[in-house]
Amino acid sequence: MAYMLLIHEPVGQRATRSRAEGEALYQRMLRFGAELRRRDVLLASESLANETNGVRIAVRAGRAQLLDGPFAEAKEMVGGFFLLNCKTLEEAQAIAAECPAAEWAAVEVRATAPCYA
Repeated sequence: MAYMLLIHEPVGQRATRSRAEGEALYQRMLRFGAELRRRDVLLASESLANETNGVRIAVRAGRAQLLDGPFAEAKEMVGGFFLLNCKTLEEAQAIAAECPAAEWAAVEVRATAPCYA
């Protein structure tokens, strides 16, 4: 079954790090992804750019409405994700606990499912 690990970072947290600190954390995440690939549970992963470049789109009454970031009401941003193929929710949760980002962010574990489920 597929599970998504969503990395929820506090908005602005990245700006508190030096470039060297950010690169060191990114390398830890890359090594974590490589280990998941070696274990044959990683389907996909990406780091996302910060929220200042984000755009939200909603279609209302047939018209697209765009809202550019940053989003003042947001306290967190999705900083990245890992899409896993795990046998159980417990396996996905155990992997989330191993994720380096859990040290500075929250890692949400969600099963994939159709939107009507």
